[in-house]
Amino acid sequence: MKVELGDKNTFRSKEVWRSAGAEFVATLLFVFIGCGSVVATGMLAPGLDSARLVAIAVAHGLAIALLAGATGAISGGHINPAVTVAFVVAGKENLIRASVYIGAQLLGGIFGAALLDMCTPGHFVGGLGSHSLGHGVNAGQGLVMEVMLTFILVFTIFGVAVDRRGPGVIAPLPIGFAVLVDHLVGVPYTGTCASMNPARSFGPALVSGSFTSAHWIYWFGPCIGAALAAFVYKHIFLQAPIVPMVQDQKPEKKVVLSA
Repeated sequence: MKVELGDKNTFRSKEVWRSAGAEFVATLLFVFIGCGSVVATGMLAPGLDSARLVAIAVAHGLAIALLAGATGAISGGHINPAVTVAFVVAGKENLIRASVYIGAQLLGGIFGAALLDMCTPGHFVGGLGSHSLGHGVNAGQGLVMEVMLTFILVFTIFGVAVDRRGPGVIAPLPIGFAVLVDHLVGVPYTGTCASMNPARSFGPALVSGSFTSAHWIYWFGPCIGAALAAFVYKHIFLQAPIVPMVQDQKPEKKVVLSA
């Protein structure tokens, strides 16, 4: 695995800061919508039942599909520090540019949670949809769940948006579906909403002051799962595509969406 540091002149690039701006806005909106779905459904009925689980999952999945499609041509539509880590591991992003992206994503998560806090009546604020382990779930179980959920998400991203043989222009849809199905499984395990995204976990926890002793899981789990998925896809599936000898190879298509 080769990780590139990048050029220090990256910080002077207007294109880099424009991309970082897109990541900031997209993450802000994702946290506002995602956490908003948790708060709004809690305003209608406390507790977690099947209907609320589906509503939260659909809101997160559709939000990612919309925002990845909207920002894919600008920044690659990462909207997630773990996804950016995956691109570094795969050698498709350098460390300096990745650090700018991750900083923008974390700030976006904070501002998104702060805006939601401003919109929500005080007695409904709670943890603003921040994460905590489900009842009876221990730290090891939560960590493995976050690793697996993020592996599914990033493996999907590489299959539909990075691999030139993927569907390309409709890539945001399967990525959104991956987020949706991950939430259907993960919410009861890792609390009110599966993470897969450190910015999604950090923003509401910081704004609401709802940090728990298990908060580290929502950093290590997604980053480990993302790195594993990137490594597996790159070294097993991406580098040696199988092309039938009886057909002409299709011209390589440009992929503008990274997540």
